[in-house]
Formats: sequence, C-alpha cells, structure tokens
Amino acid sequence: MNIGQASKASGVSAKMIRYYEQTGLIPAADRKSSGYRDYSDTDVHMLRFIRRARDLGFSVADISDLLGLWRDDTRRSAEVKHLAQGHIDELERKIKGLQDMAHTLTELVNACHGDHRPHCPILQSLETDRKDEDLSVQSRRGAVARRLQ
Repeated sequence: MNIGQASKASGVSAKMIRYYEQTGLIPAADRKSSGYRDYSDTDVHMLRFIRRARDLGFSVADISDLLGLWRDDTRRSAEVKHLAQGHIDELERKIKGLQDMAHTLTELVNACHGDHRPHCPILQSLETDRKDEDLSVQSRRGAVARRLQ
C-alpha cells in the first residue's frame, strides 16, 4: 500500500511516517518500480504501535526502546515495566509542575482587584525574577481612589 493508505490505516500522518523513516525509528519502506513507497501490513502494525505509544506521551527515544523490546522475543518484562514506570514518574513530575503553576496563578488572580487602577500583582510577578518577593496587593502611596462611572 502507498503512504496515504498506510497513513489512513495506521492513524499516523504521511509527514510523520516520512519523519520516522528519516530518523531511523522505522525502517525505510520498500519501493515499487515507480519509486513510490510500498508499506506492508507489518509496517502498518508497527505504525499503530508507535501511534499508541505517542498517544501515551512517550518520547521518540522511548518509543525506539519500546520497539526494540517489542521485537525482542528474549526480552524481560521487567525492562518494559521499568521504562513505563520511568515515563509515569516523568508525567507525575510534569503534573506537579502544572499544579504548582496553576496554584501560583490562582493566588495572583485572587490578589488582583481587576479594577480601574493600574496596579496589578500579575504583571508585578512577571516583571521580577525574585522568587521570595511578596506579591500581595499593596496600597499605593499618594493614590486617590476614583469612582467608576
């Protein structure tokens, strides 16, 4: 089957199939006499494997390792489990980082009056690189409160 058919059957775009071939993640497809790539059912099966691994967030390097283990009949399942556990650990680190960012931003949003005054703790936080700076709302000296009309 040609690259378009392999793409449709595997759920991997033709552009990504070419990329995987260029990087050596998958072997180069056989070529027809016309020069067009010719993919087998085995190639499509491997592309589906890659797509599912990508859907789980594995990096190309990890997918390469997984493919190697998948092809190796003498593999130990402990190796596969170790690789997957490492990926879980990395995902959990990323989740924690995202939760920390959301918490900090929530505190900043809650500290912002969102009124007509220019003082904004969100912008104040972005302009500084000091992690220990107090970002709570502080009254401005000499400021005169105005009513919204």
